[in-house]
Amino acid sequence: MIYIAGMDDHTDRTRKPRADAVRNRELVLEAAKVVFNAGGPEASLEAVAKRAGVGIGTLYRHFPTREDLFEAVYRREVEQLSEFAEQLKNAKDPVDALRRWLRSGVEFVATKKGMVAALALAVQSGSELHAFSFDRLTKATGSLLDRAVAAGEMRADISPEDLLRAFFGMCYIHDQPGWQSTALRLLDVFVDGLRVQPVAKPKAHTTKRAKPAAKPKR
Repeated sequence: MIYIAGMDDHTDRTRKPRADAVRNRELVLEAAKVVFNAGGPEASLEAVAKRAGVGIGTLYRHFPTREDLFEAVYRREVEQLSEFAEQLKNAKDPVDALRRWLRSGVEFVATKKGMVAALALAVQSGSELHAFSFDRLTKATGSLLDRAVAAGEMRADISPEDLLRAFFGMCYIHDQPGWQSTALRLLDVFVDGLRVQPVAKPKAHTTKRAKPAAKPKR
């Protein structure tokens, strides 16, 4: 075998990540989701590392800055929502599938609220991250909405974009503690309002026959 200078370095750079490195990255992302959800943008990276059960050096090797970690968590959440929509595509009740997906999105928004300060620039309109999330979420919403419309269960004059705007509006209108329960309740009302209501059949009108006049007594 001919040795080429720098070959070992190149092999190291292109080698797939070790299983423990992949596992540690997932542990950090899952821990970050919980910490940012509960603690907001001021939650420390040390708290994330502690919850993940890894050293702070391990965290920084995967995510050199707080913004890198926030963006990775955000992308992971979008991917998981897309995958969940795919799982729900064959659900028996298409309206219930859409409802379940929207309700799962409330948790995504809760995590996003905790990272909103750091994500403000990264997710601004026109950015690659904004395009990535908008495309994935619109397709996921559309796939579930189309099934419900095709089944005749939901009105057809609403687009996936309309649905997402309404969804995020319900999630962001309240910022007080307990906002998630309010958002979930509003989602149920909203989805029920989009259902196609069965047309009530008019009751058949029956005309009572008049009693024959009594014969006069002789």
